[in-house]
Amino acid sequence: MRAFLIDTDVASDDAVALIMALRASDVRVVGITTVAGNVVVDQATRNALYTVELCGSEVPIHKGASKPLNRDHQNATWFHGEDGLGDHGYAPSTQKTPQTPAADAIIEAALNFPGLVIVTLGPLTNIAVALKKDPSFAKNVSRCVVMGGAPCCEGNVTPAAEYNIWVDPEAARIVMQSELPIELIGWQTSRGGSVLNDRDIAHIQTFHTPLADFTIECNSRARKAYKIQTGEDGISLPDPVAMSIALDPSIGTAWSTHYVDIEIESVLTRGMTVVDRLYVASDERNATVWEELLKKPPHVKVCWTIDPRRWKAMLYSALQT
Repeated sequence: MRAFLIDTDVASDDAVALIMALRASDVRVVGITTVAGNVVVDQATRNALYTVELCGSEVPIHKGASKPLNRDHQNATWFHGEDGLGDHGYAPSTQKTPQTPAADAIIEAALNFPGLVIVTLGPLTNIAVALKKDPSFAKNVSRCVVMGGAPCCEGNVTPAAEYNIWVDPEAARIVMQSELPIELIGWQTSRGGSVLNDRDIAHIQTFHTPLADFTIECNSRARKAYKIQTGEDGISLPDPVAMSIALDPSIGTAWSTHYVDIEIESVLTRGMTVVDRLYVASDERNATVWEELLKKPPHVKVCWTIDPRRWKAMLYSALQT
């Protein structure tokens, strides 16, 4: 049984990713940590509690950072709705959250479950705080699957940056430069053929299960926003795509390992995911800028493409019963 810890700013696609992990027969979700991102951290925590209860599960949910390390919090309620779940008025959960702060819960989980898989679905603030408190916990993590970034492509919040990285670029930089074994699942993997089209949505609706109904309903606002944003019609689910790869890495069909850094100073390219795809970081013209990273081998595995059919099949399996 694999142990997962999921760090998330629970909105509509995060909730579906949680369902996939909680429904996986070979995974034990040992903790969920929440962070300010799509919505404020209190709302993210409420959404996590609701989703866990909907799945009939009991998982400790630890509230984390209420803002980025050095910046004001910028939410994404324009995309996901004021409550993050499409504003459908879901009843609040009656479950309570433990008092352990998220960063401490992350460190404890790595200590208690050697080989822990960490899956991040929001800004990386909690992970960065944990690394600053005790960087040695990274040694007990077998995989750190990060949904974030727009490697070598356009962003979804600025032309240069994807939302999770843009919100807290300083935290993302700490994580990318850490000893964590990172697998970067960028926003591009949830576009094109990975988007749930009308046929996919109709198929899910034939399941007539609470989880299937919730998946389509809570993403209704996000579907409209995604069409405005990209011109593509359908439900794009970046976090569930990342979760499918966390559950089965072979769903990623093209991978390579690189130096990766995050832009934190520029106004124009704040949060840009800079990938040394052509391995030129050590060239004379670049070496000074990349000096710190060059002290260690490149270690960030970047997923460039996925198998859309297999990711959707995994989603269907999680929602059918």
